[in-house]
Amino acid sequence: MERSAQTGRRLRVLGERLRRRLGGVTSRAFFEGLAGAARLHPAARPERHGVEVLRDIPYRSTGRPEHLLDVYRPRERTAPLPVILHIHGGGFRILSKDTHWVMGLAFARRDAVVFNVSYRLAPEHPFPAAVDDVCAAYEWVLDHAAEFGGDPSRIVVAGESAGANLTTSVVLATTFERPEPYARRVFERGVVPVGAMPFCGLLHVSEIARFAQRRPLSPWVTDRMDEIERGYLGGDPPEHGLDLANPLVLLESEVEPRRPLPPFFAPVGTKDPILDDTRRLERALARRGVACETTYYPGEPHAFHAFVFRENARRCWADAYRFVERCTSVG
Repeated sequence: MERSAQTGRRLRVLGERLRRRLGGVTSRAFFEGLAGAARLHPAARPERHGVEVLRDIPYRSTGRPEHLLDVYRPRERTAPLPVILHIHGGGFRILSKDTHWVMGLAFARRDAVVFNVSYRLAPEHPFPAAVDDVCAAYEWVLDHAAEFGGDPSRIVVAGESAGANLTTSVVLATTFERPEPYARRVFERGVVPVGAMPFCGLLHVSEIARFAQRRPLSPWVTDRMDEIERGYLGGDPPEHGLDLANPLVLLESEVEPRRPLPPFFAPVGTKDPILDDTRRLERALARRGVACETTYYPGEPHAFHAFVFRENARRCWADAYRFVERCTSVG
């Protein structure tokens, strides 16, 4: 009986591990396949929108594919254009600039120069590798935006999900004086973005099980959340703590920034399982007196804006364009 019980427990553990592994593989394959298929549609061709794409430009001299970015820009340009640094999502574990081409194309066709970046992924590269990379990308964009027709004094940082976390961390690195070397380098540049756009952000990675305590979530979703926390925070304890892994917690703290925070645009669907982090962001910024346009789109799931054929996705993009225009207008 005892041996049978032990065998049963082992089988359950193995089954659980297999379910999680298959879930992660299925998730990656689904999103990569969807992005690849959408790219075949005639409407996805940049030239149809008057956009050109310059691919695989290194922003760090490591030779790693994770340290490349793509530039999306209007073919016809007169004056220097607003700049958007876009940071892809994927739970810090999957996807890349290549799966998030829609975002680069969408902003470029509205007269912005977009730098769409990849970065190192967990669990092979846990925190703070991703933040280190996107901070380096921010510095690179400040140095090189003008070469591509962009105005680095009008830079907006944007990203969704995990990319929203990294977006917020970059913005905090420009405004809070931090001890991390990568954050200190960004702070010393003295250039604060004119706007921040964390779409459907996962802004507090620690204790991620809190989402399931508030509302019932499927095993598939809770498995993915557990993978995110274990993968991203699974390395050695960082010397300077987890503030830039949990930027929302820093915003909720009593620590004051050395420079004013820029305005935020924080869209999210009401059916998003991580909706609460956007609500907390709205409250934290309001307490600090920072403008935050938080828009809740009824019935929409996580990252709904990527499905550009949906009515609420089109509304979200229109709202985003208006925000960028307000932040980057001259005079």
